[in-house]
Amino acid sequence: MSKNSIIKHTDAQADIRINKYLSDKGLCSRREADRLIAQGRVRINGKVAEMGSRVAAGDVVELNGKRISSELETRIYMAFNKPIGITCTTDRAIRGNIVDYINYPQRIFHVGRLDKDSEGLILMTNDGDIVNKILRASNNHEKEYIVTVDKPVTDEFLKGMSSGVPVLGTMTNPCTVERRSKYVFRIILTQGLNRQIRRMCSYFGFKVVRLKRIRIMNIKLGDLPVGKWRYLTETELTELNKLIASSTKTQDAPE
Repeated sequence: MSKNSIIKHTDAQADIRINKYLSDKGLCSRREADRLIAQGRVRINGKVAEMGSRVAAGDVVELNGKRISSELETRIYMAFNKPIGITCTTDRAIRGNIVDYINYPQRIFHVGRLDKDSEGLILMTNDGDIVNKILRASNNHEKEYIVTVDKPVTDEFLKGMSSGVPVLGTMTNPCTVERRSKYVFRIILTQGLNRQIRRMCSYFGFKVVRLKRIRIMNIKLGDLPVGKWRYLTETELTELNKLIASSTKTQDAPE
């Protein structure tokens, strides 16, 4: 367990945008912060914050009438092997949500999603900036899956899947697809369309029986047991930050 994946911050930054301030506190992503601001739930020095409002050193920021601590939360970065049946949502009113399942003592949220009926690697954090950077569809970050289908995997199927498939009104990007066994194949995607792999398989008349994500960029699931989590190692986190260093910050990816 790497201590470097639990990083302590102090509130040294001054004069930053309010959405970044909330994100840096580990409260939410910047996009979620924008929603809170638009709803009038954020105040700076007693005044309702607006889009683009800035926070300077010494300012008092409130969310839902409660003052936000001047200390930034400890940064958490973890890999979790999500079981089938767990829903990737921070809405704790939803039974079987990922937050209650992990039951971590600090507020954390998931990076992207895995369908309820899918399993495997998902990243959890309270660092809104890293969430924003990873979830940019334009950055072409790789995600690798092992998929089991209901019919024998054919050469035609592999060629069609790798060449691009019409899904949700668009063509999927060319991707790497390899046969692993009679009913199993490996696929590496750089997109995050809704239920993309299931829709791609359905186009060719195949039904997904099991879908497991085993890698997100440089982070591998490895032998992490189902339902368990671990902190990212110092090496993983360093490499991850290198991979997302040039990530754009304009729009959330459609994961």
